[in-house]
Amino acid sequence: MSVRNIYPASLSVIQDEHEHLSSVIQGMLYFIRQIEGGGIAPDLKVFRAMLYYIMEYPEKVHHPKEDLYLFAKIKERTHQLDSELDALSEQHSKGELMVHRLSHALLDYEFSGPPAFEQFRELVEQYAHFYFAHMRTEEERIIPVARQVLNDHDWKEVDAAFLENRKMLDDAGQRYKYEQLFSLIVNITPAPIGLADPL
Repeated sequence: MSVRNIYPASLSVIQDEHEHLSSVIQGMLYFIRQIEGGGIAPDLKVFRAMLYYIMEYPEKVHHPKEDLYLFAKIKERTHQLDSELDALSEQHSKGELMVHRLSHALLDYEFSGPPAFEQFRELVEQYAHFYFAHMRTEEERIIPVARQVLNDHDWKEVDAAFLENRKMLDDAGQRYKYEQLFSLIVNITPAPIGLADPL
């Protein structure tokens, strides 16, 4: 089966969300590198906003859509990716746990100061490595196969599910909240990662 010529709406949604999450994670890495390098540390509210975004959007909205719609439909059409799709779904659960550990490490650093920084830094780097690898697998392994094996009817179902999910967010005002939060993160994160004045 040939690759569908029209780029599915659901894949555009996934790509946009991956780009946003990548920006947030790059901001997290910049945050710890500033501290590690002895520079002026960004306000901790920057990092708290980043963690809140990850907990509220990717964990509660992005991942369930992938598991329930895209991954499930791929499994209906081929079994060549079953083990990888199962691993990615497990990683979704693992990622949520890692974010909670990061949140705890941030609090520990906030109240204990420099002695707690090493653990905080290590968890940030682990999460970044973990999540960049996760997104790379989806983009380089899963999506190309999905475009080969899913037919137009499949994509209509997947697209409808993703777009309905977005509509529900719009109706509840949640997507606006997440977009505003992402804008806040970009605007309060110092350049070159964000738009705020360099430290």
